Amino acid sequence: MEAGPRDTEQDAPDALHGADRLSPDGPDELEVTPEVEVELRPARRLRIWQLAPIVMLAAVGSLMFAFPLAFEFGDGGAVVAMLGLLISCCAAGWGMMAARRVGYTWPGLPQRGSGERSDWRVIALYVVACGTLVALAIWRVARLR
Repeated sequence: MEAGPRDTEQDAPDALHGADRLSPDGPDELEVTPEVEVELRPARRLRIWQLAPIVMLAAVGSLMFAFPLAFEFGDGGAVVAMLGLLISCCAAGWGMMAARRVGYTWPGLPQRGSGERSDWRVIALYVVACGTLVALAIWRVARLR
């Protein structure tokens, strides 16, 4: 017998069967199960206790604004309508602040802290829409007198 390396392929033919699945740095990726990312925190949503006062305030304000304008309740109708408009705007602002705190944004605007710049056309559209609504409301209340 001579001393030297042995030819293991001839000695153990079934050793080849297990050797083709291994690479020098471990098992192939085919056998590794895919990793799944799971979010541990629940999704941030507006809860019912946050939405209920906002919706109730908006409903009361819009009714205070709509009824004097629609039925013209004497001389105090304009004052009640403006108070209703103020309450409705407060409810809208409160709702926007709550939604922003949860992470929601207006359509067309980037997420908070994303580093993206908002498009000036989207902002101009929002300004024109809000300005038009305010102008129509003031015009309608001014016609009551």
